[in-house]
Amino acid sequence: MTVVVGILLVISALILIVAVLLQESKQNGLSAVSGAAETFFGKNKAKGLEAKLALITKIAAGAFIVLSVIMMFIG
Repeated sequence: MTVVVGILLVISALILIVAVLLQESKQNGLSAVSGAAETFFGKNKAKGLEAKLALITKIAAGAFIVLSVIMMFIG
């Protein structure tokens, strides 16, 4: 059982790493200092690939946390 959970933990970690690295940066850089940054209500919602990557990131992070807790109780 420990081996199966360990393998699933590694797979979820790899998926989480790839999903985070594929997402675009949301930093505005120095434009935030000059007031050119978008306001909270002016932000566009993530669409298409960005929305899918955000969902994959959330699912992989949840799976990673749950599998880590299970691994703690098993091992």
